[in-house]
Amino acid sequence: MQSSPTPSGALSRRTMLAGAAALAGTTAAAVPASAATPAATPAGKADRRARTVVFRDVRPFGAAKAVDLVVVDGKIADGPAPHGAKVVDGGGRIALPSLVDAHIHPDKTTWGGDWVSRRPASTIADYVAQDVELFKAQTRPVAERAYGLMSHAVSRGTRGMRAHADVAPAYGLAGVEGLAEARERLRHALDVQIVAFPQHGVVRTPGTARLLEEGARSGAVDMIGGIDPIGFDHALDEQLDIVFGIADRQGVGVDIHLHDRGDKGIQAMRGIIDRTRALGLAGKVTVSHVFCLPALSDRDLGAIAADLAAQDIALTTVAPSDSLVLPIARLREHGVRVGLGSDGVRDSWSPFGNGDMLHRAHILGWVTDIRLDEELTDCYRVAAHGGADVMHLPHADLTPGAPADFVLVRGQGLPQVVVDMPQRDLVVHGGVVVARDGEFLA
Repeated sequence: MQSSPTPSGALSRRTMLAGAAALAGTTAAAVPASAATPAATPAGKADRRARTVVFRDVRPFGAAKAVDLVVVDGKIADGPAPHGAKVVDGGGRIALPSLVDAHIHPDKTTWGGDWVSRRPASTIADYVAQDVELFKAQTRPVAERAYGLMSHAVSRGTRGMRAHADVAPAYGLAGVEGLAEARERLRHALDVQIVAFPQHGVVRTPGTARLLEEGARSGAVDMIGGIDPIGFDHALDEQLDIVFGIADRQGVGVDIHLHDRGDKGIQAMRGIIDRTRALGLAGKVTVSHVFCLPALSDRDLGAIAADLAAQDIALTTVAPSDSLVLPIARLREHGVRVGLGSDGVRDSWSPFGNGDMLHRAHILGWVTDIRLDEELTDCYRVAAHGGADVMHLPHADLTPGAPADFVLVRGQGLPQVVVDMPQRDLVVHGGVVVARDGEFLA
């Protein structure tokens, strides 16, 4: 391996979560710089036809010594590159796994458009009504707005995304169709799963169940959603029977929003676990937000976590606050897959959000008040590999055979990168440079 001076880091903001296995200990596949073709080309958009690419002079996970990462057919290779391989100069930057957004709503976004002033709202019904108003006021179609946000996310290092699209009589399947179009345009740069999400309720809004089934039958939808079966839909068994019934008939997964806290939330979780077991849907069900879990005692959490792990039910959090973020480390100890997501981005619910999963990892640490390097490293691991686990994607951990999905940034080490959030100088997907200097390469 060839050593390289450590580049100076950028500056920016604050802290992160508590965890388990440290990402920095992973061994990357690398070869000495001398083993690659001598003539290097400037960092830029790689030739998509190139089967072998050498990323020269990079520091996996902030290692002291710079190495060359060899990519063959979109995967990290073990051994020297063949003669004539394309070379991209990393300039001593840190190489880190690309990130996965396990929960985002691109169909709702106003990203790239005019500023929207929001009105007071206090209930889901209030927000839903404003969703419809904003949707009708948009002059740009869902596909255009979603593509703008999703390509921006790629430029910030996102490799995979589970995207929720509102499905209701007010919209029909416009959200699903728009996300499907954006997904197709981004297929070279981003792995996308689409959830048909009944934001207006499954039972309380007639016609929604038919649309969910139609969406699943279309082939565009990977998962059927649900929302607060007790607190919002007031129909626990009826909603879950409909959602799980569609998933079972159409061969898709389930991803249910669960904001209900206390007994309502736990009762819904039990219903989800029971139906997952009864229909043999282990590994195909996710529950998002799950605000009923953080307040549980260790004993009660352990009991429900064991049941979740037994049915391989995944969870996602968007780290909204210290009291509502999931206890990720404790859940993972029980074998529960947990991912991190952006949630809404500049929609009728909130003016905030930016689709940047490094920033979301930063927020995760901030709200949980962590400060140790190991904890900062684990925040990144949740954002990189937690979402991959939820989406059943292989880890992009820079080891031989792993997908060549990584980002190159300037910095001193991984903990500092999580805190400072430097620009993503290069974003690589399947061995192809898809973004440079913070700009997506269409």
